[in-house]
Amino acid sequence: MDNLEQERQIIKKIISDYAQIPYAHGEIARHSIFDCQQDRYLLMILGWEGVRQVHGCIIHIEIIECKIWIHRDGTEDGVAGDLLEAGIP
Repeated sequence: MDNLEQERQIIKKIISDYAQIPYAHGEIARHSIFDCQQDRYLLMILGWEGVRQVHGCIIHIEIIECKIWIHRDGTEDGVAGDLLEAGIP
């Protein structure tokens, strides 16, 4: 497996792991979206918190010219640390 493909797999695993964490309030679903052709990876939330609709992006990562760009990181500890722990500098 080449380095770029390994990075893709690591990003997908990190997002999938975050998708398993339950939302603390309301009926909120988490959706992992992986566009491997365009190298775009997202974790979205969608649902209801009482009478309020919730829709948002928790994580948005792209690979652009072989570099990882973290556009959105709404996690508590930070996706960058997870990438570093997985061996991606």
